[in-house]
Amino acid sequence: MSSSPTYTVVDQFDEDEFPDVPPAPAALLAALRTVPDPRDPRGRRHGLVGILALAACAVIAGARSFVAIAQWATSVTPAAADRLGITGEMPSESTIRRTLNRVDGNGLDEIIGTWAALRPTDPQHMSVIAVDGKSLRGSGVGDDRCRHLLAALDHTSGIVLGQRDVDLKTNEITVFATLLDQIDILGKLVTADALHTQTAHAKYLVQDRGAHYLLTVKRNQPTLHDQLATLPWRDVPVADARHDKAHGRIEQRTLKVVTVAAGIGFPHAAQAIQITRKVRKRRSRKWRTETVYAVTDLPAEQARPHQLATWLRGHWSIENRLHWVRDVTLGEDLSQIRTGNGPQVMATLRNLAISLHRLTGATNIAHAIRHHAADHTRPLTLLLTS
Repeated sequence: MSSSPTYTVVDQFDEDEFPDVPPAPAALLAALRTVPDPRDPRGRRHGLVGILALAACAVIAGARSFVAIAQWATSVTPAAADRLGITGEMPSESTIRRTLNRVDGNGLDEIIGTWAALRPTDPQHMSVIAVDGKSLRGSGVGDDRCRHLLAALDHTSGIVLGQRDVDLKTNEITVFATLLDQIDILGKLVTADALHTQTAHAKYLVQDRGAHYLLTVKRNQPTLHDQLATLPWRDVPVADARHDKAHGRIEQRTLKVVTVAAGIGFPHAAQAIQITRKVRKRRSRKWRTETVYAVTDLPAEQARPHQLATWLRGHWSIENRLHWVRDVTLGEDLSQIRTGNGPQVMATLRNLAISLHRLTGATNIAHAIRHHAADHTRPLTLLLTS
Protein backbone atom coordinates (compact mmCIF):
# COMPACT_ATOMS: atom_id res chain seq x y z
CA MET A 1 0.00 0.00 0.00
CA SER A 2 1.11 3.52 -0.77
CA SER A 3 2.10 5.70 2.19
CA SER A 4 0.89 8.80 0.34
CA PRO A 5 -2.63 9.93 1.34
CA THR A 6 -2.99 11.63 -2.05
CA TYR A 7 -2.67 8.36 -3.94
CA THR A 8 -5.03 6.67 -1.50
CA VAL A 9 -7.70 9.26 -2.25
CA VAL A 10 -7.15 8.96 -6.02
CA ASP A 11 -7.44 5.19 -5.83
CA GLN A 12 -10.70 5.52 -3.93
CA PHE A 13 -12.04 7.97 -6.50
CA ASP A 14 -11.03 5.53 -9.25
CA GLU A 15 -13.07 2.76 -7.67
CA ASP A 16 -16.13 5.01 -7.39
CA GLU A 17 -15.82 6.55 -10.85
CA PHE A 18 -14.76 3.44 -12.77
CA PRO A 19 -16.08 0.42 -10.86
CA ASP A 20 -15.73 -1.86 -13.91
CA VAL A 21 -12.17 -0.90 -14.80
CA PRO A 22 -9.44 -3.32 -13.68
CA PRO A 23 -6.41 -1.78 -11.94
CA ALA A 24 -3.94 -3.24 -14.44
CA PRO A 25 -3.31 -1.25 -17.66
CA ALA A 26 -5.55 -2.28 -20.56
CA ALA A 27 -3.97 -3.78 -23.67
CA LEU A 28 -4.75 -0.66 -25.70
CA LEU A 29 -3.25 1.71 -23.14
CA ALA A 30 -0.20 -0.54 -22.90
CA ALA A 31 0.13 -0.42 -26.69
CA LEU A 32 -0.04 3.38 -26.70
CA ARG A 33 2.83 3.44 -24.21
CA THR A 34 5.08 1.96 -26.91
CA VAL A 35 4.54 4.82 -29.38
CA PRO A 36 7.87 6.69 -29.74
CA ASP A 37 7.77 10.24 -28.42
CA PRO A 38 9.07 12.67 -31.08
CA ARG A 39 9.41 15.59 -28.66
CA ASP A 40 12.55 16.92 -27.03
CA PRO A 41 12.74 15.51 -23.47
CA ARG A 42 13.46 18.98 -22.14
CA GLY A 43 10.37 20.84 -21.12
CA ARG A 44 7.91 18.00 -21.43
CA ARG A 45 5.01 18.43 -19.04
CA HIS A 46 2.80 15.60 -20.24
CA GLY A 47 3.64 12.06 -21.30
CA LEU A 48 2.82 11.06 -24.86
CA VAL A 49 0.62 8.16 -23.77
CA GLY A 50 -1.59 10.54 -21.80
CA ILE A 51 -2.07 12.89 -24.76
CA LEU A 52 -2.80 10.00 -27.14
CA ALA A 53 -5.24 8.38 -24.69
CA LEU A 54 -6.97 11.69 -24.06
CA ALA A 55 -7.29 12.35 -27.80
CA ALA A 56 -8.61 8.84 -28.42
CA CYS A 57 -11.28 9.23 -25.72
CA ALA A 58 -12.35 12.58 -27.14
CA VAL A 59 -12.70 11.17 -30.65
CA ILE A 60 -14.70 8.25 -29.23
CA ALA A 61 -17.08 10.91 -27.93
CA GLY A 62 -17.21 12.63 -31.33
CA ALA A 63 -14.43 15.25 -31.20
CA ARG A 64 -13.43 16.34 -34.70
CA SER A 65 -10.55 18.78 -34.09
CA PHE A 66 -7.70 19.58 -31.75
CA VAL A 67 -9.83 22.34 -30.22
CA ALA A 68 -12.66 19.87 -29.59
CA ILE A 69 -10.23 17.43 -27.97
CA ALA A 70 -8.96 20.13 -25.61
CA GLN A 71 -12.52 21.20 -24.78
CA TRP A 72 -13.56 17.62 -24.03
CA ALA A 73 -10.53 17.24 -21.77
CA THR A 74 -11.88 19.91 -19.43
CA SER A 75 -14.60 17.46 -18.35
CA VAL A 76 -12.08 14.84 -17.21
CA THR A 77 -11.61 14.57 -13.46
CA PRO A 78 -8.15 14.40 -11.85
CA ALA A 79 -8.74 10.76 -10.94
CA ALA A 80 -9.62 9.87 -14.53
CA ALA A 81 -6.66 11.85 -15.87
CA ASP A 82 -4.39 9.93 -13.52
CA ARG A 83 -5.60 6.65 -15.01
CA LEU A 84 -4.61 7.95 -18.46
CA GLY A 85 -1.17 8.98 -17.27
CA ILE A 86 -1.83 12.71 -17.01
CA THR A 87 -0.82 14.55 -13.86
CA GLY A 88 -1.32 18.21 -13.05
CA GLU A 89 -3.10 20.46 -15.50
CA MET A 90 -4.68 19.12 -18.65
CA PRO A 91 -2.63 19.62 -21.84
CA SER A 92 -3.65 22.73 -23.74
CA GLU A 93 -4.94 22.80 -27.32
CA SER A 94 -1.55 23.98 -28.57
CA THR A 95 0.22 21.11 -26.76
CA ILE A 96 -2.21 18.57 -28.21
CA ARG A 97 -1.87 20.06 -31.69
CA ARG A 98 1.93 20.23 -31.70
CA THR A 99 2.27 16.72 -30.30
CA LEU A 100 -0.17 14.98 -32.63
CA ASN A 101 1.30 16.81 -35.61
CA ARG A 102 4.70 15.32 -34.81
CA VAL A 103 3.75 11.72 -33.95
CA ASP A 104 4.82 9.22 -36.62
CA GLY A 105 1.50 8.38 -38.29
CA ASN A 106 2.63 5.10 -39.85
CA GLY A 107 4.21 3.99 -36.58
CA LEU A 108 1.05 4.79 -34.64
CA ASP A 109 -1.05 2.92 -37.21
CA GLU A 110 1.18 -0.14 -36.94
CA ILE A 111 1.01 -0.23 -33.14
CA ILE A 112 -2.77 0.16 -33.04
CA GLY A 113 -3.12 -2.39 -35.85
CA THR A 114 -1.08 -4.89 -33.83
CA TRP A 115 -3.43 -4.32 -30.90
CA ALA A 116 -6.48 -4.76 -33.16
CA ALA A 117 -5.12 -8.05 -34.51
CA LEU A 118 -5.24 -9.51 -30.98
CA ARG A 119 -9.05 -9.50 -31.09
CA PRO A 120 -10.38 -13.09 -31.24
CA THR A 121 -11.65 -14.42 -34.58
CA ASP A 122 -13.95 -17.29 -35.48
CA PRO A 123 -11.75 -20.29 -36.41
CA GLN A 124 -14.68 -21.91 -38.23
CA HIS A 125 -14.76 -19.20 -40.91
CA MET A 126 -12.09 -17.79 -43.17
CA SER A 127 -10.92 -14.35 -42.13
CA VAL A 128 -11.43 -11.82 -44.91
CA ILE A 129 -9.59 -8.49 -45.09
CA ALA A 130 -10.60 -5.63 -47.38
CA VAL A 131 -7.90 -3.26 -48.62
CA ASP A 132 -9.06 0.10 -49.89
CA GLY A 133 -7.88 3.69 -50.02
CA LYS A 134 -9.42 7.01 -49.02
CA SER A 135 -8.43 10.62 -49.60
CA LEU A 136 -8.61 13.19 -46.79
CA ARG A 137 -10.23 15.89 -48.90
CA GLY A 138 -9.76 18.70 -46.42
CA SER A 139 -6.03 18.10 -45.98
CA GLY A 140 -4.82 19.72 -49.20
CA VAL A 141 -2.97 23.02 -48.94
CA GLY A 142 -3.11 25.38 -51.93
CA ASP A 143 -2.43 23.42 -55.10
CA ASP A 144 -0.99 20.45 -53.21
CA ARG A 145 -2.82 17.14 -53.47
CA CYS A 146 -4.74 16.02 -50.38
CA ARG A 147 -3.40 13.21 -48.25
CA HIS A 148 -4.38 9.67 -49.19
CA LEU A 149 -4.43 6.64 -46.86
CA LEU A 150 -4.67 2.92 -47.59
CA ALA A 151 -6.47 0.89 -44.93
CA ALA A 152 -7.18 -2.77 -44.18
CA LEU A 153 -10.55 -3.66 -42.64
CA ASP A 154 -11.80 -6.98 -41.26
CA HIS A 155 -15.00 -7.89 -43.13
CA THR A 156 -16.76 -9.53 -40.20
CA SER A 157 -15.94 -7.29 -37.24
CA GLY A 158 -15.50 -3.99 -39.10
CA ILE A 159 -12.26 -3.41 -37.17
CA VAL A 160 -9.43 -1.51 -38.89
CA LEU A 161 -6.35 -3.73 -38.85
CA GLY A 162 -3.88 -1.30 -40.39
CA GLN A 163 -3.40 1.90 -42.34
CA ARG A 164 -0.59 3.44 -44.32
CA ASP A 165 0.08 6.86 -45.77
CA VAL A 166 0.37 6.94 -49.56
CA ASP A 167 3.16 9.25 -50.62
CA LEU A 168 1.97 12.20 -52.68
CA LYS A 169 4.38 11.23 -55.47
CA THR A 170 3.05 7.69 -55.88
CA ASN A 171 -0.20 5.71 -55.53
CA GLU A 172 -1.80 2.87 -53.57
CA ILE A 173 -0.09 0.14 -55.61
CA THR A 174 3.33 0.81 -54.08
CA VAL A 175 1.95 0.76 -50.52
CA PHE A 176 -0.13 -2.45 -50.82
CA ALA A 177 2.59 -4.85 -49.65
CA THR A 178 3.94 -2.40 -47.08
CA LEU A 179 0.52 -2.19 -45.43
CA LEU A 180 -0.04 -5.95 -45.38
CA ASP A 181 3.51 -6.61 -44.13
CA GLN A 182 2.35 -5.42 -40.70
CA ILE A 183 -0.69 -7.75 -40.63
CA ASP A 184 -0.85 -11.52 -40.15
CA ILE A 185 -2.61 -12.68 -43.33
CA LEU A 186 -1.48 -16.32 -43.39
CA GLY A 187 -4.41 -18.41 -44.62
CA LYS A 188 -6.65 -15.33 -44.88
CA LEU A 189 -8.43 -13.88 -47.87
CA VAL A 190 -7.61 -10.36 -49.09
CA THR A 191 -10.15 -8.49 -51.20
CA ALA A 192 -9.30 -5.38 -53.20
CA ASP A 193 -10.60 -3.28 -56.07
CA ALA A 194 -9.34 -3.31 -59.64
CA LEU A 195 -6.41 -0.98 -58.94
CA HIS A 196 -4.74 -3.79 -56.99
CA THR A 197 -5.35 -6.49 -59.57
CA GLN A 198 -1.63 -6.69 -60.23
CA THR A 199 0.45 -9.79 -60.94
CA ALA A 200 2.97 -8.66 -58.32
CA HIS A 201 0.23 -8.40 -55.69
CA ALA A 202 -1.10 -11.87 -56.51
CA LYS A 203 2.37 -13.39 -56.21
CA TYR A 204 3.04 -11.49 -52.99
CA LEU A 205 -0.16 -12.73 -51.37
CA VAL A 206 0.01 -16.38 -52.41
CA GLN A 207 3.74 -17.10 -52.72
CA ASP A 208 5.25 -14.75 -50.14
CA ARG A 209 2.55 -14.58 -47.46
CA GLY A 210 0.51 -17.78 -47.84
CA ALA A 211 -2.71 -15.79 -48.22
CA HIS A 212 -5.52 -15.80 -50.81
CA TYR A 213 -6.96 -13.12 -53.04
CA LEU A 214 -10.31 -12.06 -54.51
CA LEU A 215 -9.72 -9.19 -56.91
CA THR A 216 -12.00 -7.16 -59.15
CA VAL A 217 -10.95 -6.98 -62.79
CA LYS A 218 -11.50 -3.88 -64.93
CA ARG A 219 -9.91 -2.21 -67.95
CA ASN A 220 -6.68 -1.38 -66.13
CA GLN A 221 -5.81 -5.03 -66.91
CA PRO A 222 -7.07 -5.12 -70.53
CA THR A 223 -5.74 -8.57 -71.43
CA LEU A 224 -7.13 -10.23 -68.32
CA HIS A 225 -10.42 -8.33 -68.64
CA ASP A 226 -10.84 -9.44 -72.26
CA GLN A 227 -10.05 -13.04 -71.34
CA LEU A 228 -12.72 -13.01 -68.66
CA ALA A 229 -15.28 -11.16 -70.79
CA THR A 230 -14.97 -13.67 -73.65
CA LEU A 231 -15.56 -16.74 -71.52
CA PRO A 232 -18.80 -18.58 -72.50
CA TRP A 233 -20.88 -16.99 -69.73
CA ARG A 234 -24.16 -17.60 -71.55
CA ASP A 235 -23.64 -21.32 -71.07
CA VAL A 236 -22.86 -20.92 -67.36
CA PRO A 237 -25.85 -21.18 -64.99
CA VAL A 238 -26.45 -18.57 -62.33
CA ALA A 239 -24.86 -19.83 -59.11
CA ASP A 240 -26.09 -17.15 -56.72
CA ALA A 241 -28.87 -14.56 -56.94
CA ARG A 242 -29.81 -11.82 -54.48
CA HIS A 243 -32.58 -9.24 -54.40
CA ASP A 244 -32.48 -6.13 -52.21
CA LYS A 245 -34.73 -3.13 -51.58
CA ALA A 246 -33.18 -0.16 -49.81
CA HIS A 247 -32.85 3.62 -50.07
CA GLY A 248 -35.60 3.84 -52.66
CA ARG A 249 -33.91 1.40 -55.02
CA ILE A 250 -34.41 -2.17 -56.12
CA GLU A 251 -31.25 -4.13 -56.78
CA GLN A 252 -30.78 -7.57 -58.33
CA ARG A 253 -27.39 -9.29 -58.35
CA THR A 254 -26.50 -12.55 -60.05
CA LEU A 255 -23.20 -14.36 -59.88
CA LYS A 256 -21.69 -16.95 -62.20
CA VAL A 257 -18.47 -18.87 -61.57
CA VAL A 258 -16.20 -20.97 -63.78
CA THR A 259 -13.02 -22.86 -63.03
CA VAL A 260 -9.98 -21.53 -64.89
CA ALA A 261 -7.24 -24.04 -64.25
CA ALA A 262 -5.44 -22.93 -67.39
CA GLY A 263 -5.71 -20.23 -70.01
CA ILE A 264 -6.01 -17.17 -67.76
CA GLY A 265 -2.85 -15.10 -67.67
CA PHE A 266 -2.96 -14.22 -63.98
CA PRO A 267 -0.85 -15.87 -61.25
CA HIS A 268 -2.55 -18.68 -59.30
CA ALA A 269 -6.02 -17.92 -60.72
CA ALA A 270 -8.41 -20.80 -59.97
CA GLN A 271 -11.87 -19.33 -60.49
CA ALA A 272 -13.32 -16.51 -62.59
CA ILE A 273 -16.48 -14.70 -61.49
CA GLN A 274 -19.02 -12.62 -63.37
CA ILE A 275 -21.32 -10.36 -61.33
CA THR A 276 -24.29 -8.76 -63.04
CA ARG A 277 -25.91 -5.97 -61.09
CA LYS A 278 -29.25 -4.47 -62.11
CA VAL A 279 -30.58 -1.40 -60.30
CA ARG A 280 -33.71 0.71 -60.73
CA LYS A 281 -35.59 3.24 -58.67
CA ARG A 282 -38.79 1.98 -57.12
CA ARG A 283 -40.95 4.31 -59.17
CA SER A 284 -39.12 3.61 -62.41
CA ARG A 285 -39.22 0.68 -64.81
CA LYS A 286 -35.83 1.45 -66.32
CA TRP A 287 -33.00 -0.82 -65.19
CA ARG A 288 -29.34 0.17 -65.11
CA THR A 289 -27.15 -2.87 -65.68
CA GLU A 290 -23.49 -3.27 -64.76
CA THR A 291 -21.28 -6.31 -65.31
CA VAL A 292 -18.16 -6.78 -63.22
CA TYR A 293 -15.56 -9.54 -63.28
CA ALA A 294 -13.37 -10.91 -60.53
CA VAL A 295 -10.73 -13.57 -60.07
CA THR A 296 -9.59 -15.65 -57.10
CA ASP A 297 -6.94 -18.24 -56.33
CA LEU A 298 -9.36 -20.20 -54.14
CA PRO A 299 -10.63 -23.43 -55.77
CA ALA A 300 -14.32 -24.32 -55.86
CA GLU A 301 -14.16 -26.53 -52.78
CA GLN A 302 -12.84 -23.63 -50.69
CA ALA A 303 -14.97 -20.83 -52.14
CA ARG A 304 -18.56 -21.67 -52.97
CA PRO A 305 -20.65 -19.24 -55.05
CA HIS A 306 -22.62 -17.91 -52.07
CA GLN A 307 -19.35 -17.25 -50.22
CA LEU A 308 -17.86 -15.41 -53.18
CA ALA A 309 -21.00 -13.28 -53.42
CA THR A 310 -20.81 -12.46 -49.70
CA TRP A 311 -17.11 -11.59 -49.84
CA LEU A 312 -17.49 -9.36 -52.88
CA ARG A 313 -20.44 -7.60 -51.31
CA GLY A 314 -18.45 -7.31 -48.08
CA HIS A 315 -15.60 -5.57 -49.85
CA TRP A 316 -17.87 -3.01 -51.46
CA SER A 317 -19.43 -2.30 -48.06
CA ILE A 318 -16.13 -0.86 -46.78
CA GLU A 319 -17.36 2.41 -48.25
CA ASN A 320 -20.32 2.40 -45.86
CA ARG A 321 -18.69 0.81 -42.82
CA LEU A 322 -15.51 2.89 -42.78
CA HIS A 323 -15.24 5.69 -45.32
CA TRP A 324 -18.81 6.93 -44.98
CA VAL A 325 -18.62 6.84 -41.18
CA ARG A 326 -15.38 8.81 -41.14
CA ASP A 327 -16.72 11.37 -43.62
CA VAL A 328 -20.28 11.88 -42.42
CA THR A 329 -20.37 10.82 -38.77
CA LEU A 330 -16.89 12.05 -37.83
CA GLY A 331 -16.61 14.91 -40.35
CA GLU A 332 -13.29 13.86 -41.86
CA ASP A 333 -13.66 15.59 -45.22
CA LEU A 334 -14.59 18.83 -43.45
CA SER A 335 -11.53 18.70 -41.20
CA GLN A 336 -9.22 21.72 -41.41
CA ILE A 337 -6.23 19.80 -40.02
CA ARG A 338 -3.59 20.02 -42.75
CA THR A 339 -0.10 20.34 -41.28
CA GLY A 340 2.47 17.78 -40.25
CA ASN A 341 1.26 14.27 -39.49
CA GLY A 342 -1.97 15.62 -38.00
CA PRO A 343 -4.29 14.48 -40.83
CA GLN A 344 -3.09 10.87 -40.66
CA VAL A 345 -2.98 10.74 -36.85
CA MET A 346 -6.56 12.04 -36.59
CA ALA A 347 -7.68 9.51 -39.23
CA THR A 348 -6.02 6.80 -37.14
CA LEU A 349 -7.88 7.96 -34.04
CA ARG A 350 -11.14 7.89 -36.01
CA ASN A 351 -10.36 4.32 -37.11
CA LEU A 352 -9.66 3.41 -33.50
CA ALA A 353 -12.90 4.97 -32.30
CA ILE A 354 -14.91 3.07 -34.92
CA SER A 355 -13.15 -0.18 -34.01
CA LEU A 356 -13.77 0.30 -30.28
CA HIS A 357 -17.45 1.05 -30.83
CA ARG A 358 -17.78 -2.04 -33.03
CA LEU A 359 -16.10 -4.19 -30.36
CA THR A 360 -18.93 -3.24 -28.00
CA GLY A 361 -21.45 -4.48 -30.55
CA ALA A 362 -22.47 -1.08 -31.90
CA THR A 363 -24.06 -1.17 -35.35
CA ASN A 364 -24.91 2.53 -35.48
CA ILE A 365 -21.71 4.49 -34.87
CA ALA A 366 -23.49 7.84 -34.68
CA HIS A 367 -25.73 6.52 -31.91
CA ALA A 368 -22.72 5.05 -30.10
CA ILE A 369 -20.89 8.39 -30.26
CA ARG A 370 -23.87 10.26 -28.83
CA HIS A 371 -24.11 7.70 -26.03
CA HIS A 372 -20.45 8.15 -25.10
CA ALA A 373 -20.60 11.93 -25.45
CA ALA A 374 -23.33 12.09 -22.79
CA ASP A 375 -21.01 10.90 -20.00
CA HIS A 376 -17.25 11.54 -19.92
CA THR A 377 -16.62 8.30 -18.02
CA ARG A 378 -17.90 6.13 -20.88
CA PRO A 379 -15.07 6.82 -23.39
CA LEU A 380 -12.55 6.45 -20.58
CA THR A 381 -14.02 3.14 -19.48
CA LEU A 382 -14.07 1.88 -23.06
CA LEU A 383 -10.40 2.72 -23.59
CA LEU A 384 -9.28 1.45 -20.17
CA THR A 385 -10.97 -1.94 -20.67
CA SER A 386 -9.88 -2.56 -24.27
